[in-house]
Amino acid sequence: MDLTEYVPVVPDFPEPGIGFRDITPLLAAPDAFRASIDRLQEACEAHPYDAIAAFDARGFLWAAPLADRTGKPLLPIRKAGKLPREAAVESYRGEYAEVRVELHADAVNEGDRVLLVDDVIATGESMAAGARLVEGLGGTVAACAALLEIAALSGRDRLEGYPVVSLLGEL
Repeated sequence: MDLTEYVPVVPDFPEPGIGFRDITPLLAAPDAFRASIDRLQEACEAHPYDAIAAFDARGFLWAAPLADRTGKPLLPIRKAGKLPREAAVESYRGEYAEVRVELHADAVNEGDRVLLVDDVIATGESMAAGARLVEGLGGTVAACAALLEIAALSGRDRLEGYPVVSLLGEL
């Protein structure tokens, strides 16, 4: 099954000149979605991890089933102000605006190997912020994993030193 067929490019969304990768057809096709989870799980086995940290909100779509299947804790990385307890905070320049993300301060134990999961690696800035959160709490990044990667935005360059798993490769 070619999963790229389920991720069309929508031209000029959300603004002119942007080619938006739409994951909703993949989510709407149960066999394709299941296959994406299976393949991501298999690809990440090369990078042992103790916990999975996922980005709000689309990263949760792949991270939650992975956490369930592997019996690993799921650590939500949320936009600022969404977590109810003390949290570590990082800022980064997103594709469209400055973004602040948080991870509960007690989410990562010293020495934990954490798999970072999102739907897309675009500029790499959100993954890099997630890595700073994990490392700031005493963990290490096992890998940065995503359904797909947008090569033209050079996100992989911002993740130098971390293994990068891009299930559908660089689109």
